[in-house]
Amino acid sequence: MKDVNFIPTDYAGRIAKTFIHSPLTLTLGIFILAIGYLALEIMPREENPQMVVSGSTVIIVLPGASAKEIEKIIVNPLERKLKEVKGVEHIYGRAMDNVGIVNAAFFIGEEKEGANLKVYDKIMQNADIFPSGAMKPIIKPLDIDVDIPIVSIAFYADDEKMSKTELYDRVKKIQHHINGLDNVAVTGLKGGSKHQYNIEVDINKLSGYNLSLGQIKKAISSLAYNVPATKNTSKDNEIVILGVKNALDSIKDISNIIVAQYMGSPIYLSQIAHVSDSYDIQNFKKALIKVRGKDGKFSSFKEQITLSVSKLQGTNAVIIADEVKEELHKYKKLLEKNGIHYVITRNDGERADEAVNELVYHLVLSIIIIAILLAFVLGWRESLIVTFTVPAILAITLFVAYLSGQTINRITLFAFLLSLGLLVDAAIIVIENIHRHYHSKDSAHQSPTELMIKATDEIGAPTNIATLAIILTMVPMAFVGQMMGQFMKPIPANVPVALIASLFVAYIFTPYLAVRMLKRPDHSDKGEENV
Repeated sequence: MKDVNFIPTDYAGRIAKTFIHSPLTLTLGIFILAIGYLALEIMPREENPQMVVSGSTVIIVLPGASAKEIEKIIVNPLERKLKEVKGVEHIYGRAMDNVGIVNAAFFIGEEKEGANLKVYDKIMQNADIFPSGAMKPIIKPLDIDVDIPIVSIAFYADDEKMSKTELYDRVKKIQHHINGLDNVAVTGLKGGSKHQYNIEVDINKLSGYNLSLGQIKKAISSLAYNVPATKNTSKDNEIVILGVKNALDSIKDISNIIVAQYMGSPIYLSQIAHVSDSYDIQNFKKALIKVRGKDGKFSSFKEQITLSVSKLQGTNAVIIADEVKEELHKYKKLLEKNGIHYVITRNDGERADEAVNELVYHLVLSIIIIAILLAFVLGWRESLIVTFTVPAILAITLFVAYLSGQTINRITLFAFLLSLGLLVDAAIIVIENIHRHYHSKDSAHQSPTELMIKATDEIGAPTNIATLAIILTMVPMAFVGQMMGQFMKPIPANVPVALIASLFVAYIFTPYLAVRMLKRPDHSDKGEENV
């Protein structure tokens, strides 16, 4: 470091003095830009920030009970108990014939795992409040990451003769492969028809044989299971494998089930019901998709099956969506050969990438505009120095966000845009004071290095206080609750980091670049005459 007589009194001057001629300053600048670019590339991208939403749905079945009975003996007692759970904000109960459903919604931001455990413990501790005959409670936690898919694909068949179950079975195989992709949380199928055996009972014949539907159900369920194989060793050390296979493999097997006996003669299921190998006729849910004809116009509606894909929390929606598209492309020719086509109806990865790229574009555009304005006010050299500090500040902020487990989304980049005008304040103040000293005759006797350190030291205290005041205006936003607080969380998390980084970047790199780039005016008498 060159000899400097000026002794700084503020941290700003001390930092400038340390780095102004340090050989590590250039390396530090390159390193900061590199980690920022790395963070921008590897940080998970999504359209909106992750929100912590907790809740549980409790389902209790009591066969034979009316809706009023369900409300009185299941829903109301369950609501009272769930109100005792700490953190529950709202409780919604619904009573129907045979079943009661109670939804418990926690305050936004409540830890998901802890909330689910509280509900489970409360129900298990009070299982005795439910009437005899009630089935074991079913507890389904709400998982916003899984329940909201990032990719949806609609499959449909051109061939109207294709059975409903064939389309479902083919899509089911594709679902299995997509579900095995990295960071895919869960996949689901909606619409379509599953393969099943249908038993259509003739009520008149049922009454004639004096039978009930319960007897038929019991007779069928007693045969519709597999007994797992067991291994044993005989006296001769021979391995014996025993097992009972599901006895119902065909229409004939089901038709020959004996449901009862009448006067010593067996009554077969085929005598009172029609058995068919078909699809799930009890499923009345279906969706249609409008497809283009050969003329390119939307002309007809086709029944569709929707495959939805959800990702794990904190993972990159763009990468997962691209992997899903790549996996689908492997089956495209095979599907088209069988007259099956698909349309991607939802792609949050593509939307997230477009949103991030658009905001990055506007971020770069804003930096260019700031550089042009500064070029007119201070000069093009000063403008270049200030312009360099902006990417360095954003690089530090992005890297800190990456280390804290954040994702790049619209709100994160909006925080950067919001703070962009504030980020250059410290650098502009430093370069403006350096510019003033450079053009002052009183500083003509000082060396450039000493002048840079002095100019930086002078503005240190007021700049620090001004930056701290701006940071404090962002602090209250961190305490906003509910959904708005969760949604806007990246702003109070990133803006203060960016402002603090702007101070260090301004104190380190502005004097370092200024002493090498700025040209000092000639304050001699000869120089004045020339002017």
